[in-house]
Amino acid sequence: MAAKIKVIVTGALGKMGTETLKAVWADEGLELVGAIDSRARGEMLTDIIGIKDTDMKVENDLDYIIVDRKPQVMIDFTNPQAVFNNTRTALKNGVSCVVGTTGLNEVELKQLEKLAAENNTGVAIIPNFAIGAVLMMKFAREAAKFFPDVEIIELHHDQKMDAPSGTALKTAEMISENRGQRPPKNIREFEKVAGCRGGEVEQVRIHSIRLPGMIAHQEVIFGSPGQSLKIRHDSMDRAAFMPGVVMVVKEIINRKGLIYGMENLI
Repeated sequence: MAAKIKVIVTGALGKMGTETLKAVWADEGLELVGAIDSRARGEMLTDIIGIKDTDMKVENDLDYIIVDRKPQVMIDFTNPQAVFNNTRTALKNGVSCVVGTTGLNEVELKQLEKLAAENNTGVAIIPNFAIGAVLMMKFAREAAKFFPDVEIIELHHDQKMDAPSGTALKTAEMISENRGQRPPKNIREFEKVAGCRGGEVEQVRIHSIRLPGMIAHQEVIFGSPGQSLKIRHDSMDRAAFMPGVVMVVKEIINRKGLIYGMENLI
């Protein structure tokens, strides 16, 4: 029987973090060896996620946990302010990383890619772990060959810190890679209210909605004379992301360098 992959989770007290703790604990191929959160005050895992047979606590010192527990993979679901330093720390210590936190910029991605190469490790930056969302992005890229006019609407819960979402940014990039002849801009258009037409990435308009009750949703709308095409994905429960998280952990252990997007692993 193959040895279990030793995993730590940062951002363990967040909604995605607690769901990830459950998924890692339940998977026969993974071993949860640490839970880290900057807000931790020694909370017990038994109280947080209802598992038994463990005296593991949530810690707030990532460096200590890496040295003490010797994990092979770190899963990060923290925030845009913490994710870069967490990932850099893990890679410097030879720990492969699975990053679900969005907000990393191009300079930071280049630095992480360099660190992964120098330390012979892998780092997966995954904007969305839902298999359906990955398929949505793939379908949008294919449709872009035939429908160059397109806009994206992404909807998330009101506690999400960054906008637009990483999924929307990745979708716009994939559309741009495969887009047919781009339509001319409507030079007569003007915004009576600044920002009402959304932001623009790769000449694709993105509209971000933040409301309580939402989880993660995205609609890609293509328009052509006499017809329209809508490609939509909805995540109604964070459990939908967990099969993707577990799959990426098991893949990244055998990969080196930076991988951006789950579509490159399935």
